[in-house]
Amino acid sequence: MKLADILILGVLSLLWGGSFFFIEILVKHLPPLTIVTARVGLATMALWAIVFALKIPLPKTRQHWTALCVVGFLNNALPFCLIVWGQTHISSGLASIFNATTPFFTVLVAGTLLADEGFTKRKMLGLLVGLIGTVVLIGPEALNGLTGSMLGQLAVMGAALSYAFAAVYSRRFKAWGLSPLTVATGQVSMATLMLLPLMIYIDQPWTDLSLPIEAIGAILGLAIFSTVIAYILYFRLIASAGATNAALVTFLIPISAILLGVTILGETFTGLQAAGMGLIGLGLLIMDGRVFQKLKA
Repeated sequence: MKLADILILGVLSLLWGGSFFFIEILVKHLPPLTIVTARVGLATMALWAIVFALKIPLPKTRQHWTALCVVGFLNNALPFCLIVWGQTHISSGLASIFNATTPFFTVLVAGTLLADEGFTKRKMLGLLVGLIGTVVLIGPEALNGLTGSMLGQLAVMGAALSYAFAAVYSRRFKAWGLSPLTVATGQVSMATLMLLPLMIYIDQPWTDLSLPIEAIGAILGLAIFSTVIAYILYFRLIASAGATNAALVTFLIPISAILLGVTILGETFTGLQAAGMGLIGLGLLIMDGRVFQKLKA
């Protein structure tokens, strides 16, 4: 990768790692549905402004909009809600580690559903190592039954599984020739339409409109920085360095989230969490394969 690509990768990891930091601030002041609806709603308005300003073509068929509705649910509405609810029970750093299991689920889903994405020895070994890392993280909680903390961990893993299905489903957009920015705008728009009536009915946010300044800043940061700008940089990175290099952000997100959580929020990072994250990272490296190819060379 070029230096500019490496810088974008670092910024992107900070933006997406920062989403866990922003959520950790917001769960103290707002219910999960309101947080997620505000995130996708504000992002929708910003992305539509960009689409119109750049005169990017819009989806024209019912098939396209139906697919955007599906991916809006799988890639935004459901996983965002699961992550925010999960962070009401676990720390932002731990949530980011469990979120890093997304590539493992993607390999499982793609290998099961797609004919051209078979299982290889390298992928299976990486999956096994990643699974061991996940067991290390959950292990002690499992002995206590379904506690709030374990349910929070399972919720974030459910979000990772949802992201995996979204990644496999989203392959059709490239074949249709839809621009990545159009897809991003469409999916957050559909997520907003799904969540808004639920949020109004369940949370009734107008009953308490008082928010401290840090919560307002966290909402704006989550929507603008961790969603709009992050999407733009991600697609820019894919165009410049390729999807495989862009996927390296998966390794860096937990590091950013943990650093923010420990230094600013005062969260603890235990040796068990470090061991679990290390095993998950090793599993990702094995699946990626490039490091070991370089070592052989």
